[in-house]
Amino acid sequence: MKVFHTLKPIYNNESKILILGSFPSIKSRENSFYYAHPKNRFWPTLEKVFNEEIKTNKDKENFLLSHKIALFDVVKSCNITGSSDSSIKDVIPNNIKKIVQESNIKTIFTTGTKAYSLYNKYLFKDVEIEAIKLPSPSPANCKKGIEEILLKEYSQIKKYL
Repeated sequence: MKVFHTLKPIYNNESKILILGSFPSIKSRENSFYYAHPKNRFWPTLEKVFNEEIKTNKDKENFLLSHKIALFDVVKSCNITGSSDSSIKDVIPNNIKKIVQESNIKTIFTTGTKAYSLYNKYLFKDVEIEAIKLPSPSPANCKKGIEEILLKEYSQIKKYL
């Protein structure tokens, strides 16, 4: 089924890094905010990395902007089954060039292998910033020890801020 991205990018002119997911999950689209599935570990991981509590969507947006972090997704529209990254087909990419031009972004991170491969296929040529691949925080990525891996890998964000 063809689905369209409806979330606005979160950034301002002070943003130094951009974190890109692949495409919002069903829960994220229903809740009109990024990483909204209650079992997704994106926000809990950032809470640990920055030793801050972030609860509401407004808190999350303020957190990102105060830490100079931009957040968006690679895909503008695609055919997708449920929330499965592996089912993404017929991709129309988002335009991130404007975000990069209107900010101070020098580093791009992707959350997972699919976001990384889609970024390299569709968006790298527009901004020419090599992406750093972070592990997926999705509840579908439930390998043993993933919390420790997420914490370690996501902690590297701080050195780019």
